Amino acid sequence: MIRNIAGSVLALAGATAAVWSPFRAWYDGRHGRDYAVDELFTGITDAKADLLGSILLPFAFAALVTLVGVLLRSRLLVAFAGIVVLGFTILWMVRVGQAEGSLTVGSDGTGLGDGVANAFGGGVLLLLGALVMSGRGHSHRVDRPHGHPRPAPETPSAPPEGPSRPPEGADPSRAADPSGAPDPYAAPDPYGDTRTFEVPTGPPAPDPERENPPPRG
Repeated sequence: MIRNIAGSVLALAGATAAVWSPFRAWYDGRHGRDYAVDELFTGITDAKADLLGSILLPFAFAALVTLVGVLLRSRLLVAFAGIVVLGFTILWMVRVGQAEGSLTVGSDGTGLGDGVANAFGGGVLLLLGALVMSGRGHSHRVDRPHGHPRPAPETPSAPPEGPSRPPEGADPSRAADPSGAPDPYAAPDPYGDTRTFEVPTGPPAPDPERENPPPRG
């Protein structure tokens, strides 16, 4: 965030300096707005150019690109604007050097003026602003705390395959029928339905009919 703010300030300052430079003296007291854009490709003449057709046009375009780049936090757009400003400034210096034979800097206002310095400095500030800006933020994956693992996705429970096994100790003949009725076709359980009988251990009880038989008729 801080880098974007600092880069935006540098970029806007550079764009302002570039747009203001044509209104300053560029060479021998001649302002930059007096140089036509097409003269940078065909050759410098003494003709005075219109304001919209002067060197102000590419600098105004670079300022517009800078404004869009700052709003979008695009480093490429800001850097492109800086390249446009520096490119047209260097191209002008080449053409003026060809027309004048050489470039000079004089303390009495002759030679290169402060307008060229403003344009060149504006382009450098635009490139520095693009380098300082961090660009658009990237989304980061937020990891869950160690104590809160990610819950596993719920899966539908599959039906049990095959007959369920009876619990340990239960009658296997009654496990197939939930009503409790035994299966008539199941094999008999030798240990199932065991009955106990009491066996007398003492002498047999006397029988009254044997001791007193009835009289015969």
